[in-house]
Amino acid sequence: MPVFFMGTFTPKLDEKGRLFLPAKFRDRLSEGVVVTQGQENCLVVWPEDTFMAEAQRAQQTPLTSRGARDYARVLFGGAEPGVPDKQGRISISPLLRAYAGLTRDVVVIGVMDRIEIWDPTRWHDYSAVAQAKFAELDEDPAAQS
Repeated sequence: MPVFFMGTFTPKLDEKGRLFLPAKFRDRLSEGVVVTQGQENCLVVWPEDTFMAEAQRAQQTPLTSRGARDYARVLFGGAEPGVPDKQGRISISPLLRAYAGLTRDVVVIGVMDRIEIWDPTRWHDYSAVAQAKFAELDEDPAAQS
């Protein structure tokens, strides 16, 4: 049975740009991670094996597809592999911190097979819109007429 990441946490980056991973995520990430740019200006932390599966999926797309080329460039161009230290910290490079607008306070969310790291203001703004859309979801075709 796969292990899914779930929950919302508010750790802080230390003065060296290191993030204490939430304790409940550490076992799954202990073998290695890849941190890269995510959509909506967040960072994505993949377990290394999950990132490699995503890389293989991306490799199957044709080079003639502009969207596939763009995706691969962003996904791999900003990717940084690492291994959490004994205290469960990972380093976030200045380049990735700048991309996501991260300073000291961050929001970490579990999103199934990955975790995301957000600037708190960006997360609040994004989450408010997404929650409003979620509240309005209706798959009943009769309700859409």
